[in-house]
Amino acid sequence: MIQSENYDFDAIVVGSGISGGWAAKELTEKGLKVLVLERGRDITPGLDYYGEHAPDWKLPYQGKKPRELYENEYPIQSHGYALNEGNRQFWNNDKDNPYVFDAEKPFYWMRADVVGGRSLIWGRQTYRWCEQDFTANATDGHGIPWPIGYCDLAPWYSHVEQFAGISGEALGLDELPDSEFLKPMEMHALEKTIQGRLRKKAPHVHMTIGRVAILSEDHNGRAACHYCGPCDRGCSTGSYFSSHSATLPAARATGNLTLKANAVVERLEYDAQGGRVSAVHVIDSQTGERSAFRARLYFLCASTVGSTQILMNSRSEAFPDGLGNRSGALGHYMMDHVYGVGITGIFYDDMDRYWFGNRPNGTYIPRFRNLGDQDDDAGFLRGYGYQGAAMRMDWKTGFNKRGFGADLKESLRKPGPWVFHLAGFGEVLPQYANRMYLDAKKVDRFGIPQVGFSCQWGDNERMIRDDMLEQGEALMKAAGAVFTVKQGEMGEPGLGIHEMGTARMGDDPTQSVVNAHNQVHGAPNVFVTDGACMTSSSCVNPSLTYMALTARACDYAVKQLAQGRL
Repeated sequence: MIQSENYDFDAIVVGSGISGGWAAKELTEKGLKVLVLERGRDITPGLDYYGEHAPDWKLPYQGKKPRELYENEYPIQSHGYALNEGNRQFWNNDKDNPYVFDAEKPFYWMRADVVGGRSLIWGRQTYRWCEQDFTANATDGHGIPWPIGYCDLAPWYSHVEQFAGISGEALGLDELPDSEFLKPMEMHALEKTIQGRLRKKAPHVHMTIGRVAILSEDHNGRAACHYCGPCDRGCSTGSYFSSHSATLPAARATGNLTLKANAVVERLEYDAQGGRVSAVHVIDSQTGERSAFRARLYFLCASTVGSTQILMNSRSEAFPDGLGNRSGALGHYMMDHVYGVGITGIFYDDMDRYWFGNRPNGTYIPRFRNLGDQDDDAGFLRGYGYQGAAMRMDWKTGFNKRGFGADLKESLRKPGPWVFHLAGFGEVLPQYANRMYLDAKKVDRFGIPQVGFSCQWGDNERMIRDDMLEQGEALMKAAGAVFTVKQGEMGEPGLGIHEMGTARMGDDPTQSVVNAHNQVHGAPNVFVTDGACMTSSSCVNPSLTYMALTARACDYAVKQLAQGRL
């Protein structure tokens, strides 16, 4: 046990979402007294999941989005795919917590505002990065080299997967390393048909069930998913992985956790003589009371934008441009994923088959372009994957059809053809010009400078978009679609809700903000382990990588403490 003399806590974690929950669990289980600071309000798992299991007619406005409310109080969040009346209580109110929005170079900052953060509303798709993802920057010269590789993170992927519970199918692919899997969820009939056809007609493409942080069997005291419906409204059984269901309960079980909600972190105080951060300054969002807490370790896990905002606002004589920002990289190299691009096919196969329940998962086609052994003339850098979904057309498709009476009603009861959709997620190159900043002329209700953004997609992202559509159409035809529709408009930055970068990892302090162990250059008792530390973006969902990086950094930090180096 590390003693806490002259300190309020051994470690302070800012944020309680995916990364913050993991930091709390790992640090408390290693014997540290930990304070978690969360700017959102506290909620009770289950009790405050009021949209869970609720049909639309039991929700306010029958589940419909009240236009005036959304336009006035949720103008940014309402652009995201995940906000609805069943989970609005989890989301940020844009009117209360605004930021500087640049319509010319927009960034849509999707935020939760509760304990647990976006771990309550994320899509739960969980994929490991591969070795090529870590070497791409050094290979093609875009961005700085990663100071770590897949071999450094592989054991930590296993560590977090074994606790979280990942359902999926092993494929043995270098470009998509296998996880520690629970049994895979079953594909729908049409998905199996498409999978079989692609194996014959497009053997370079691999289609599998999605790898998802939802339990397909009982695991670590949490119950298997019972396919009840929309996961983003909360999960009382803990079948989906969240801070609420898994990491925070594990941290509480140690007796070493203190969690403070409604705690807005203003800045970190840097002690130049000691070369360390000495305190975190906090504002109570309900009372306005200001306080400070001291610890040996500080973990910033407030999300990509939230953590970088804190670093940028933590100015001192030693760091006039933000804590750890001697490189000038802080706030720059913002990334998301190419998102919103897809293709839909209509199928008349398996018309005698349907499905039962609400499987909280789809299919996945991993990256198959620019892998080194083929398609080297693709014309763009990096790659993309497809997340898929199959469903049957229902009465909504034909509600304007001609007819009358019993015959019309009977026809509407019968499902129509199958629909299969492929949604592309593509890698975004790190660009200095894509950035976030603090606007000193605009402050929030706590007096903290508001965040602003300037982001736009480049030529490589547009070429990836074009190839997604071209290859997607070819795959649909190979799969047997009788009709296809393309969706070619890219979502604006931020809408993929996979923002990364702005405090990137690197060996050279003149080019990066954190080192290979997620330590801030020049402030070694501060660790940034959320999306802010990412040096490139890969094309897969990033949350599993944040979990692994966090667990790895916690292990390193505690060992450094024990050796008297921090």
